[in-house]
Amino acid sequence: MLLELFDWGLEARTLQVIFGLALGAVFGIAAQLSRFCLRRAVAGAPDERGSAGAVWVVALASAIVGFLLASSWGYVDLVGHRYLDRDMPYLAIALGGIAFGAGMVLTRGCVSRLSILGATGNMRAVTVLIVFAVVAHATLKGILAPLRTALGSVTATLPFGSLRDLPLGAPVASALVVVAAVYLIQRFRPAWRDVAAGVVIGLIPVVGWATTSVLLFDEFDPLAVQSVAFTLPWSDTLFWTIASTSIPAGFGTGLIGGVLLGSFLSATLRGELKLVGFEGPQQFLRYSAGAGLMGVGGVLAGGCTVGAGLSGSASLSVAALLALTSIVVGGALAARLDLRRRHVVMA
Repeated sequence: MLLELFDWGLEARTLQVIFGLALGAVFGIAAQLSRFCLRRAVAGAPDERGSAGAVWVVALASAIVGFLLASSWGYVDLVGHRYLDRDMPYLAIALGGIAFGAGMVLTRGCVSRLSILGATGNMRAVTVLIVFAVVAHATLKGILAPLRTALGSVTATLPFGSLRDLPLGAPVASALVVVAAVYLIQRFRPAWRDVAAGVVIGLIPVVGWATTSVLLFDEFDPLAVQSVAFTLPWSDTLFWTIASTSIPAGFGTGLIGGVLLGSFLSATLRGELKLVGFEGPQQFLRYSAGAGLMGVGGVLAGGCTVGAGLSGSASLSVAALLALTSIVVGGALAARLDLRRRHVVMA
């Protein structure tokens, strides 16, 4: 759309990188301010779970409602996208989601949160991100690809790929999640700054879908339709960093750069830059194991807490909703096992 209206003098891919950079910067600032992370809602300290969960549901409600409006106005088009595929690799999604959820508990943060922390000086987060990106790339195209292929071959054919395909499915689902968000805000009273950040974070995936599917979509040189995510973008960023002369940057690479830049600037202005390292070899092994689980799990599940949880669930994709549910279950189970382990050690 924008390519036809304006002569940018740039290729669609370059424009997508720029738009990804801008969206990532806004995401980084909002997430750094609010400490946005699904792990905090699932396995955080008891006094923060409620407010963190409220902010996360606010983001989800904003994404779903925003997607409904944008698609009805013709600004989003996901026809043919894998999230809407009726042949769902349920085994890979469920196992991948559980693995990712367990991994984010071991690393004390999902990939989006660790990206924020890494930009502010947390060397534990940087280490996790490197291991995560390597393992994710190995699962996509390397030594672990046969595992992905084998699990992905177990599918089930659904009567619909999205709840939007049901009569009144989108309006009803949107209303329910909005009611849930309002209820959680009233019960747990998160800071209004965090609530506002949640709204912004939820709308960013919608803008991402609109950018790559309509606004900057070139019919003569079509690029992948994608939105805010961290599994594939981190894998692509790693590969681009190593072989940039052979592999051009894309929307996801721009997004990662923007997230790092935005969170760094936000932390700098707030005086929150701080170098943090590992406390010992056991902690390194714990975080590395969690990074590996998230790398494999994010690929198998088709996304992380943001990629599937917000961007995918915004379309009310059954696959994305299953991935989000599996991540929550995996995180809750891992948190319970970790709590039991601590009690045994203390005893």
